[in-house]
Amino acid sequence: MRARGLEFAVWTSPAVPDALPLVCINGGLLYDHKILWPALAPLAAHRQLVLYDQRGRGASQAPPGVRAARIEHDAGDLRAIRAALGVDRWDVLGHSWGGGIAFLGVVQDQEATRKLVLVDPVGAASEWLPRLHDSAVAYLGVHNPAARDVLAALDPERLTEPDPETHSTYARAYYPAWFADQELATLFVPPRTASRIGAAVAARLRREGYDWRESLRALSVPSLVIHGERDLIPVEQSRRTVHLLPHARLELVADAGHMPFWEAPGRFFGLVDAFLGTTTHALSPAPTSLVSSPR
Repeated sequence: MRARGLEFAVWTSPAVPDALPLVCINGGLLYDHKILWPALAPLAAHRQLVLYDQRGRGASQAPPGVRAARIEHDAGDLRAIRAALGVDRWDVLGHSWGGGIAFLGVVQDQEATRKLVLVDPVGAASEWLPRLHDSAVAYLGVHNPAARDVLAALDPERLTEPDPETHSTYARAYYPAWFADQELATLFVPPRTASRIGAAVAARLRREGYDWRESLRALSVPSLVIHGERDLIPVEQSRRTVHLLPHARLELVADAGHMPFWEAPGRFFGLVDAFLGTTTHALSPAPTSLVSSPR
């Protein structure tokens, strides 16, 4: 589908009568929608899911002027994609950096958004980001020494430059640190990707920093923030986000890191379904496939 002059690849599960669709925005900045599919498939039991590849990632078209790319451009696409789909109103879920895209996008489209779910979102301002590398090296040194050695050999300062291969290599090396369960981490290996747009966005955020606190204060949509207690993004960042949001609550997930839909599916899906107004006992499928099927 076409929005804002670009061709976006969009996937949907079957429509569910009398239920608003839920658009799911993946994190990672480099990755496409498969990071969240089939992970979030249980949510499709009670609503239509909408997933899409962000501009310049996966099968979606990249804009001209790659080095000028900003996360705000990704956020602006959210309303345009909703309109192009002909959806009058929906719910929004964003994970990690996708949480940042979600709330920056929703603040521009509040009348068309019923509820917002943020899953282990990035912080409201960027002071947490420079500490993330050392936190991961220390964590893996205790729980996964082999992964620790791979990550420690990389220089995070190189991430301020928009080289796609550097960002891709680093993201794959860092990935085990996102899991509280290191055995589970071995089952989920992210695809190798080298998005020029994603690398440019990530480099700018690291190089220039960001501060989204005023945007959060302006967001009146009822919001649920879910955060794994063992995530390397500190829980305090989500506490701060909830404090800034006018109508939000925080739910912590014990024994889970950055991927609560994998590590605590019963708790995670129960929280999301209850907040959105449905209940299901379905659990997440085993993380053995990253293949999604367009509908």
